[in-house]
Amino acid sequence: MDLIIQQGLKEAAEKLHQFLNKPSNLEDIKNAAKVMSEALKNGHKIISCGNGGSLCDATHFAEELTGRYRKNRLPLPAIAINDPAYMTCVGNDFSFDEIFSRYVEGVGQAGDVLLAISTSGNSLNILKAAASANKKGMKIVALTCDTENPLRKVSDVAICAPASDYSDRVQEIHIKVIHIIIQLIEQLNIFIS
Repeated sequence: MDLIIQQGLKEAAEKLHQFLNKPSNLEDIKNAAKVMSEALKNGHKIISCGNGGSLCDATHFAEELTGRYRKNRLPLPAIAINDPAYMTCVGNDFSFDEIFSRYVEGVGQAGDVLLAISTSGNSLNILKAAASANKKGMKIVALTCDTENPLRKVSDVAICAPASDYSDRVQEIHIKVIHIIIQLIEQLNIFIS
């Protein structure tokens, strides 16, 4: 048991070290925060989506903006596509591949931002959401992995965790990045109450 614990923590630390040692990652985080902050300052919203654990991260991102993170401030407009009734409706009537794209088509507007999260960068429903966002004139910020994946290529800003054999290592970087972006948004915006 001790070996599994030590190995898990060591692997997580190694992936974080790899991520930190690539200067473009820090620039990408800053750029993502700037894109999102500008949208919010101009009266737009952020829509987030992901599958499985990435949907949990997308939801966490939205609730921290609409609620609070570290500072008391006005709520910021952020929505995670996570309504089970909606998702099963579209999944049943159309397909699971359409659950995020139809929402973006219906709710997204030019100037909004899509936070698209996929540990592989290959999830078809996330790619379709990005395509819908692009058609709407939205910016796309992606959290994905450091491979030549399709999501990375279609995003305005792609923050790429080191590739790993397991998605949990990628997700561990993603949640750290999410927290930092929220902190930067709070610093860049004057929404303190």
